[in-house]
Amino acid sequence: MNSTAQSLRAFLGQADRVALVEVAATKGSTPRETGAFMLVSASAIYGTIGGGQLEYMAIDKARQMLGRRTPSRSATDEARIEVDEVCATLDVPLGPEIGQCCGGRVEVLIRLVDGALEQELIAKAEAEEAHLPHVYLFGGGHVGQALASALALLPIHAVVVETRAEALEGMPETVETRLTPMPEAVVRDAPAGAAFAILTHDHALDFLIVAEALKRGDAAYVGMIGSKTKKATFKNWFLKSADGGEAEFNHLVSPIGGNAVRDKRPPVIAALAAAEIMTALVSHATEATASSTSEKAMAD
Repeated sequence: MNSTAQSLRAFLGQADRVALVEVAATKGSTPRETGAFMLVSASAIYGTIGGGQLEYMAIDKARQMLGRRTPSRSATDEARIEVDEVCATLDVPLGPEIGQCCGGRVEVLIRLVDGALEQELIAKAEAEEAHLPHVYLFGGGHVGQALASALALLPIHAVVVETRAEALEGMPETVETRLTPMPEAVVRDAPAGAAFAILTHDHALDFLIVAEALKRGDAAYVGMIGSKTKKATFKNWFLKSADGGEAEFNHLVSPIGGNAVRDKRPPVIAALAAAEIMTALVSHATEATASSTSEKAMAD
């Protein structure tokens, strides 16, 4: 599995000189939020601050700074070359003056990356990765492959779980894969607030995994691929044979991706399901934050 921190390290490692371009402050409507950043080298870019003319201006300024006499990130204090400019600030109105119509204003801070800042960026990326929401995708068939590819682009920790080794071949590098004869056990070990998308090759296996996920009571999302008939069959089994309850069953999303778009092609289902899962994760996180704030206020 290739993580964000690993790709960040790779980018920083392949260029001697890099500039950090960071959104320091915003006012009104802007492409990205405060804290969004990108890295700029003489020939490559990592990340984005929103694109458009704002980004072009920031990249141009960063490369002007890189082109001057700047120290290598590996240089010692004694060997450090004199720096003409290591920090700059751009205050940019996002109006017709630069060909954008957002209407807001952005302050962009540009800094040359030294050894300390490099380690700070990596540490921050590792910390953010440790707190990413987990999405468990059970099943690596046609829809599973497409959904894994869609999830690989999102700020989540995606895990594809399969009982068949061949079904895990060709998964995106940023997706974790797990081969196990008992996928339902993975559900029990998942962290609170995780999302579960169940679409295996076996309906009976689907039912076991879904039952485990629903009974946790702390999942942000539990979705199962299938038809109305499959959902009804699962409900009957869940209530009568799996000791499930109506309240638990009502948290099941099935079919995944909803019915708004009646298109059963795997990439379409995957796109709809990925949006559905991301919406559920954000909603769950917002509710958890609100609950925590309320409990703290009551305690105070």
